[in-house]
Amino acid sequence: MTTDIASIALPGGERIAKLGQGTWEMGERHASTQRRADEIAALREGVALGMTLIDTAEMYGDGATESLVGEALDGLREDVFLVSKVYPHNASRRGVERACEASLKRLGTDRLDLYLLHWRGGVPLEETVAGFEALVRAGKIRYWGVSNFDTEDMEELFAIPGGEACAMNQVLYNVARRGPEFDLLPWSAQQGVPVMAYSPVDHARLPRRSPLDDIAASHGVSVYQVALAWVLREPGVCAIPKAGRIEHVRDNRAALDLVLSAQDHAALDAYFKPPRAKRALEML
Repeated sequence: MTTDIASIALPGGERIAKLGQGTWEMGERHASTQRRADEIAALREGVALGMTLIDTAEMYGDGATESLVGEALDGLREDVFLVSKVYPHNASRRGVERACEASLKRLGTDRLDLYLLHWRGGVPLEETVAGFEALVRAGKIRYWGVSNFDTEDMEELFAIPGGEACAMNQVLYNVARRGPEFDLLPWSAQQGVPVMAYSPVDHARLPRRSPLDDIAASHGVSVYQVALAWVLREPGVCAIPKAGRIEHVRDNRAALDLVLSAQDHAALDAYFKPPRAKRALEML
């Protein structure tokens, strides 16, 4: 394995790591000292392996996760493309700015590389976009985007002034939840908006027995590595699996080098069938 890993392009041309690190359920307040130390070490190891895209959110641990990420990135901030997300109820014109300032403080940094609306709420998108754009002008964020937006949501976003500046859509996408393939992924590719896949191994809830097992055995890897490699096959899609231990981070990194055969893909398609009709976007 090398630290030079595959990348995807943002709409403006900047490239970010195709395989990053998620942090949902890390840094929980009830966690032991050892678990916290393991999670910090895992994040730092991921950066060392080139997994420099790190995603977090103000929701995670009510801010405790951002604090852990900030601690983990001590001395590494310039090496990382840092992403956080704002609650929908904080997504008003002024609310976005207040929430961003609080996230920056917890993360111990002066700017976010990407700031996402976590999901749609009651605040008009025009207000949220105006707040994001104000943060860009102030140098508090470099790019903004959305999360859990279906195709119709993205079309609505692009129809408002400034909405086309959206740099990313983070959605639930994995081999067991293929709905985005029907229309969201093609629409995103046409518009040049990359997709960030969260829970790319379905939060470790993959079927106990499926073609994943046979494929994993044939390659000498785990079913989770196969599932992750499957997501990473898709151009314009990056993935942010969570790993709380160094060994798990290394396994995730190895999945990026795993090449599945046409036979592997056919077996997975037969079991985890591609969508033939529109499905509502799933969320976890």
